[in-house]
Amino acid sequence: MKFWQKLFGKKKRSYEEEDWNEIIYTRDGVNFENHEERESFVSDCLDQMTVAAKELELLSGEYSLVTAYLTDTEEVEALPQDEQDALMVSAKRLRVVEQERWDYLEKANRMPDSVYYAMKEKEEELETGIQKLKEAEDYAKVVKQDMQRLSRERHAYAYRRDELIGMMVSLWKLMWTFTAALAVCVIILLILQYGFQMETWAGYLVSVVTVAIAVTVIWFKYTDARKELTRVEKASNKLIQLQNKVKIRYVNNTNLLNYLYLKYQVESGKVLEKQFKQYLNEKEERKQYEEAEAKREYYIKQLTEQLSRQRVRYPERFLAHVDALLNRKELVEMRHELIIRRQALRKQMSYNSEIIKNLKAEIQEIVIFHPEYDEEISAKLEAFEKRYPAMQ
Repeated sequence: MKFWQKLFGKKKRSYEEEDWNEIIYTRDGVNFENHEERESFVSDCLDQMTVAAKELELLSGEYSLVTAYLTDTEEVEALPQDEQDALMVSAKRLRVVEQERWDYLEKANRMPDSVYYAMKEKEEELETGIQKLKEAEDYAKVVKQDMQRLSRERHAYAYRRDELIGMMVSLWKLMWTFTAALAVCVIILLILQYGFQMETWAGYLVSVVTVAIAVTVIWFKYTDARKELTRVEKASNKLIQLQNKVKIRYVNNTNLLNYLYLKYQVESGKVLEKQFKQYLNEKEERKQYEEAEAKREYYIKQLTEQLSRQRVRYPERFLAHVDALLNRKELVEMRHELIIRRQALRKQMSYNSEIIKNLKAEIQEIVIFHPEYDEEISAKLEAFEKRYPAMQ
C-alpha cells in the first residue's frame, strides 16, 4: 500500500512541477517510413510554426509601434528648452479647456437632451406659458373657493326651505285642530242648550272668539312662512344659476390647465418655471461647452502641428498624455513604461522565434536522417517560408 502511495505521489508532484512554457520536441515512436506518420509529424510541426509565426507578426507590428512611441518620447525629451516651453504653453491651454469639458460632461444634474431640446423648441413661448399657468392656477383657487362658498350657501337655503315647509305643515295641522276643537265645543254646547235647557250663549262666544284669535295668529304665521319660503326659493334659484356660471368657468379653467400641463409636460407652473430656469442655465453651460470644444479643437490642431514639426510621428499619443508635456517626470515615466513594454514584446517575440527555429531544425533533421524524403518535406517547408518570408 505504501509503495503505491509513494509511486502516485511522485507522479503528482512531477505533473505539478512541469514547466508549461517549455516546448517538448520528440520524434520517439514516429515511423518516418510510414507516409501517414511522416505526413502527420511534419504537418504538426508546420502548424505549430504557423501559430508562432502569426503571433510573431502581431508582436512585430506592436513592437514597431511601441518603438515609434519611444522614439517620439525621446525626441520630445531632447528638445531645446524654448521649444519645450512652447509645447508646455499649448499643453496647458489644452488641459484647461479639457477640464472645462469634463466638468460639464461629469455634471451630476445635467438636463437630459430630450427635455432640453423640447424646451428649446418652445423657448420663445415659455415665459408666456409660465404666466398663463400661474394665472390659471391662481384663478382655479379663487373659483374653488367661490364654489365652496356657494355650495355652503345653497345648503343653508335648502335647510331653511325644509324648515319652513315643516313649519307650514305644522301650522296647517294646528289650524285644522282648532277648527275641529271649535266644532266639538259647538256640539257640546248644543247638547247642553237643547238637552239640558242650559244657557250656553257665553260658551258660544268664548269658543268662537278663542278659535278665531288662534286661527288668525296661525294664518299670519303661515302667511309669513309662505312669503319667506318664496324668498328662499328665489334666492336658491339665483344661487343655482350663479353656481352654474362658476362651474362653467371652473370647467373651462380646468381644461385649460390640463392642456397647458400636457403641452409643457409638467405637473404645475412652479415645475415649469424651475425647468425654464434650469434650461437657461443649461443653455449658457452648453454655449460655454461648445466654445470650449472649439478651443479644444484649435489647441489640439496647434499642439499636433508643433509636435509634427519636431519629427514626432504619433503626436496624437501626446494628446492623450498631456501631463507628459507639462511635467518632465511624467515624460520620463512614460518613456520607462514604453521601455518595459518593448522588453516584454521582445521576450515574446524571442520565444516565438525560438519555437520556429527549433521546429525548423526538427524538420531539417528529418531530411538529414531520411534524405529520400528531402523533396517532399522541403516543399512543405518552402511553402511555409513563402507564406511567412520574414520568419526565415
